[in-house]
Amino acid sequence: MKVRLIAVGTKMPDWVQKGFNEYAKRLPRNLSVELIELQPGYRAKNASTQSAMDSESQAIIQTLGSDHCVALDVGGKAWSTENLSEQLEQWQLGGQNLSFVIGGPDGFTDEVRARAQQKWSLSPLTLPHPLVRVVFIEQFYRAHTLLAGHPYHK
Repeated sequence: MKVRLIAVGTKMPDWVQKGFNEYAKRLPRNLSVELIELQPGYRAKNASTQSAMDSESQAIIQTLGSDHCVALDVGGKAWSTENLSEQLEQWQLGGQNLSFVIGGPDGFTDEVRARAQQKWSLSPLTLPHPLVRVVFIEQFYRAHTLLAGHPYHK
């Protein structure tokens, strides 16, 4: 199973990359997470937000291919760490490639939401996109350790 985090946005602060890498390197090879950064759509004072979202949507859908898609969306379902661990076990048993998606500054288009098989809310709070990357990878690692019986989760 191949796991990817597809994120709209580039040029993240150094602390984001360091935080992501710290947890990513702890994962076993069969659960390694590849980070794919997509260029955000063009936004300017007189530019259309919808146009920017549409270009991000096209890039996301093209990158997803046939992967099982989990959109990280504030309107999604909230999972506890135990729920995420159970989900991870089901995804592993299913064997399909898995992509988690972080949208752009204005969120997802309806097309991306419709493409996602699952929607996961990390929090009812609106989180800054750089922080979402770090929270995601830490929680993914934590779910793995729970399945593996590792004491990290305690």
